[in-house]
This record gives sequence, structure tokens and C-alpha cells, in this order.
Amino acid sequence: MIVNNASILHDGDTAPHHHGVGPRDRRRPAVTTNTSTAPPGPPAQTGVGVIVPYDMALDRELWRWTPDDVTLFFTRTPYSPMPVTVEMAEHVGDAEAIRVCTRDLITVSPSVYAYGCTSGSFVRGVRGERRLAEAMREAGAPAAVTTSGALLEALGRLAAGRVAIATPYDPHVTDRLRMFLREAGVDVVADSYLGLTTDIWKVPYERTAELVAQADDERAEAIVISCTNLPTYDVIAPLEARLGKPVVSANQATMWAALRAVGRRAVGPGQRLLDR
Repeated sequence: MIVNNASILHDGDTAPHHHGVGPRDRRRPAVTTNTSTAPPGPPAQTGVGVIVPYDMALDRELWRWTPDDVTLFFTRTPYSPMPVTVEMAEHVGDAEAIRVCTRDLITVSPSVYAYGCTSGSFVRGVRGERRLAEAMREAGAPAAVTTSGALLEALGRLAAGRVAIATPYDPHVTDRLRMFLREAGVDVVADSYLGLTTDIWKVPYERTAELVAQADDERAEAIVISCTNLPTYDVIAPLEARLGKPVVSANQATMWAALRAVGRRAVGPGQRLLDR
């Protein structure tokens, strides 16, 4: 029997291809990717390095003041089981510890660093606050702010030379804040405090609003709410409308000053400091 050059096909086989290409060498069409619908890439970001005490629980609140083109990079001071006292403020405000924390963030290249602790930056007075900012710059920070320094800057921006203070602290830490402000040329005409030494981040807005109202005095040109671990974002604008004067909180001032240092604006609708 004569067999043609055509192949005998079995299940799963195909006719032979030219150039010796067999059934197992089937060619699939090239897959092309349509890049026209791909996003252009993540937007450029400005980095802010944030150094906070080990017990800080309000990272999310700081993000609420942050515009979309800014990224916050957090680090914390070494843990130590201490109540919120003058001794703890001195511990978390140690210049060498802040220098080490600054170096911890160098790799991600923040454009500015913020030491986010009020008591840690006022407990050693004006000179101590300046030393913390210097420590961050010495460790490589291109720009540096502290919460207490930011409060002074904010009060200057608001032209508020007489203030009332509201704190969650005990009387001894509150007194250190009063001394710091007076040393910086700010007259403290009234104060109120909660006397807390732990769990400050759990204070509800209602209690904070009561604390501020208790601190208010007709002589005060502004009210300062101390402590970066005390929630304040949603009460600032309502309190300002109710009391008819600026209310400046620790976290608000910290973010305002840090963002201002890199040409950005903090996000806080209705908050007088941010509207200036």
C-alpha cells in the first residue's frame, strides 16, 4: 500500500508543520499589554518624620491634619513603664534618645522631623526645647520642630500673648507648662487639669470640651490644650465657635508647624490657626 505524504492524524495530533516543527512546538500568539489604562504611578510625597513617646496612641489623629501629598513616618522613644509625671516627661524628652530616634528614620529621608510630645519638650524649659530641636538637626534632620516650640509659634501667629491652659496632667506637670510659657513671654491667666497619669488617649471629647470651658477666662486671647495623647481634632472648631477665640491643641500645632516648614498646609476645616 502506498502512503501519501500527508500524515495520519490521531487524537490530539496535528499535521506536521514546515521546518521540522512538531505538534509539541505549537506557537501561541504574543500577549500584549495595554498600558493606556495603567495609572501614572504614585504621586510624589513629602516625608515628615514623627518622633513620639512610647505610649502615644493617636497616630491616626495626626494623619487627619495631613494632606494627601505628605507621608508620616513614625518612631517611638524606648519603652519604660512609668506614669505620666514630671519624671516621665524628662525620660521621654531626653536629647540623646531623640537623637537616636532621628537616626532611625534617616533612611526614608523625611524633609522635616517633629518631636510630638508636649511635656517632653517643655519640662526642661525654653532652653530644653531648643536643645531637642538641635539634637534632631545634629542627627541629620534637615528641619526640626517640637510640640512646645510649635505651640509658641502658633501663639505668635495668632498674636495671643495671654492664654488659658487645659491639660490632662497632674498639677506638677501642669505647673511646668505654665513655667515654660511664662519663660517664653506668654502670660498664663487661667488653667484647668484632669490629674491623669495614664490612659490619657481614652478621654472622650465631651470631657475635653468641659476641661476647655473650665479653663476659659475673659482675659485669655487663646486657649492651649496640652498633650499629644489627648484627642482634640473634632472639638477645636466647635469650641472656637462657642468661646469666640482660638483654641490651639498640641497635635494641631505640631502638624501645622511641621507642614509649614516644608511649604504644606495642614487640613482642619474651621480651625482658626489653619485659616491664618
